[in-house]
Amino acid sequence: MLDAKFNVGDVVRMKKAHPCGSFEWEITRTGMDFGLKCRGCGHFVMIARAKFIKAVKAVVSAADQ
Repeated sequence: MLDAKFNVGDVVRMKKAHPCGSFEWEITRTGMDFGLKCRGCGHFVMIARAKFIKAVKAVVSAADQ
């Protein structure tokens, strides 16, 4: 996933599940940090770019451009 381009609105699948049980997150902010919103419970978190890239497993759906 190192060369992948991530955009606001993309839905990504993470390696580990959120405590609510969901693996899917929607990207709400990009840059040095990523803003993510859990698709299961709506919880918002900020993650550093390096940690985000290591934790992403796949892009589930890309945002409409």
